[in-house]
Parts: sequence; C-alpha cells; structure tokens
Amino acid sequence: MVKRGSSETTNETSEGLLLKRAFPFRLGTTSYVIPDDIVPNLRYLQGRVDDVELLLFESDQCSNLPAPSVGLEIARLGQEAHLTYTVHLPLDTRLGSADEAERLSSVGKCRRVIERMAPVAPFAWVLHLHGDRRGDPPTYDPSRWIEQNRRSLHELLQGGPASRMFCIETLDYDFERIADLVEAFDLSVCLDIGHLLVHGRDVTAHLDRWMERARVFHLHGVDAGGKDHNHLGHLPPGLLEDLARRLSGLPAGDERVVTMEVFRQDDFERSMSVVTERLATWRK
Repeated sequence: MVKRGSSETTNETSEGLLLKRAFPFRLGTTSYVIPDDIVPNLRYLQGRVDDVELLLFESDQCSNLPAPSVGLEIARLGQEAHLTYTVHLPLDTRLGSADEAERLSSVGKCRRVIERMAPVAPFAWVLHLHGDRRGDPPTYDPSRWIEQNRRSLHELLQGGPASRMFCIETLDYDFERIADLVEAFDLSVCLDIGHLLVHGRDVTAHLDRWMERARVFHLHGVDAGGKDHNHLGHLPPGLLEDLARRLSGLPAGDERVVTMEVFRQDDFERSMSVVTERLATWRK
C-alpha cells in the first residue's frame, strides 16, 4: 500500500500520485523536473520517488557542481526522505580522446565530481564513454579509442569507488563495441532504454544480455517525430511490464534503480500516471 506523504514533505498534484516504495525496484527521475535548482527539485520530489538522478556538468565555461555546503544539504535531504541518488558524471568528457590533454582533463572532471559528491553516498555513478563522432561507429580508429578509454577507466578506478558502482550508459552506438571494457573492469551498466528505442535497437536482446550488470535503467519515450526524453506514454506496449517482471524476479536485496529520464514537470506527471496504470500488478 502506498501512503500519501504530508503536504510538508511533498508537493501535491491534482492526481496525488505518490509511488515511493511502491515497487520491487527504486523508481526515480531527474533533478530537473521543475525549472529550478537541484535542492528545490529534491524537495518537490522527496515524497514521491525513491531516487533522483543528479545531472551535473563541469567545464571551463560553466558548472552546476554544488558547493560543499549544498552537497551536505543534498545528503541530509536524502537521509531524511529515504532518497537515494544516482550521479550522472559530466557529459562534456572525452575519456577515449586521442588528445591526451583532453583525455586527462576528462578524467579530472569526473574525479572532481566524484570527490565533491561523495557525501551523498550515490547508489551509482553514471558514465558516458563518448565516441569521436555521433552515431555508429563511434570512431574510425577503434583500437586507439578503446585503449584510451581503458586508460581512463583504470585511472578513475584507482582509489575511487568500487567498479560495480560505475554504470556505463548505452548511447548511440552498438554497446557490444565496449562490452569487453565493461566486463574486463567488472563495471555495471546503465541500460538507457530510451536511447535503444530512438536508435532502433532490440530492447529485449539488451535486457537479456545485460540484466545481471544493469544497476540503473533510464526510461523515456520517443515521440512520433523521433525525439526522445518524452513521457512514458510513448513507450511500446508491454515494455514497461516486461521490465517490471524481470526486476520483480531478482533476489531479495538486489536493488536496481529505474529512472524516468524526463526534464519537464508535465512529462514527469504523465509518466507517473503511466507507471501507476501499467504496473498496478507489481505494487507492493
């Protein structure tokens, strides 16, 4: 049974949808659902979901990396509201770059975020292994790209979080291209189902292949125009139910996070409605 939180701890909506601790997985969304900073978003979401994906960037031009005091506030809110966090490491990184200065700078950006956000004790660190180009193949020099990514992963893991805390995200290229890296470093996977859909990949095959390592799942719909990160009403029939069935069959204590990766309040509210309607069977 899902209990409604008080108006002091959660923002009520017309539908009053509260799905915190409702499923045999941790349901989450992003830290940019309402047009405000991270902490106001956390206060808006704290009584409604189990996890929040903290979207962070760190570049020479701008940064939203929280000040140490804000990081402690995020940690405090998480403890009080029983929220966990997945931290999305900076997007503007090129860990496989042929330019050694760019590669080292990318490693440094990730390490600074990891150090700053350590007090929030993330459930996972989500990491992109960007290619040299968009699409598939991600590079025209695969041996060099793989080797540079290998060096970067080795450096990130030295004295850093445990390898299974890093979730390598499925992007716009065939994920099998980096499967050897994921397995060699014993990393986890962030299975971004929205990315698989928008690039026409077989979601079922990816679930079969990576379920054991998939610590985090990103869910978002693809609209008729081919744009992703829309509400879950755009998901193919049966997909959400299949994911819930697989997650409900995991051993007790094997927690996973399912993030509704949307960035607008209306998409969040619609997605909450879709989850409520389609996953009634799996509610605790």
